[in-house]
Amino acid sequence: MIDGIELKELTTHSDERGFFREIIRSSDDFFTEGFGQWSHSLMFDGVIKAWHFHHVQTDWWYLVSGVLRVGLCDMRSASPTRGNTLDFLMGDYQPARALKIPPGIAHGCKTVQGPVNLLYITSQLYNPEDEIRIPYDDPKINFDWLRGPPVT
Repeated sequence: MIDGIELKELTTHSDERGFFREIIRSSDDFFTEGFGQWSHSLMFDGVIKAWHFHHVQTDWWYLVSGVLRVGLCDMRSASPTRGNTLDFLMGDYQPARALKIPPGIAHGCKTVQGPVNLLYITSQLYNPEDEIRIPYDDPKINFDWLRGPPVT
């Protein structure tokens, strides 16, 4: 795990009409950093968006459709989990959950099954000075975006 990363398990209420799922409440401990902006990203099959992190901004991700491979790496110098990475799937056929990404955590994603519709809230308005980019294949981050699922 990475210190500060939170996955909020979501409750789904299904019936013959479909389902209702509450994602985030302003009163959640999960959402204490508050609202700055709400955005929607559409990604097609095979798209990789990696890496970037923020010094100030917190992100909350929720996948509406598709399957997304999520990569996280702790870039914080004072963190007990500095350098640790996480690699997991979100979306269709995965547990329903929302992801909280605090400042200092490099994050990226790859569309495994698209199109992917990612909704995300940020705690701040977009600020290009708080958008720190890292190449997808940076050797300091032990993560291979190009590897596929294991052959069994």
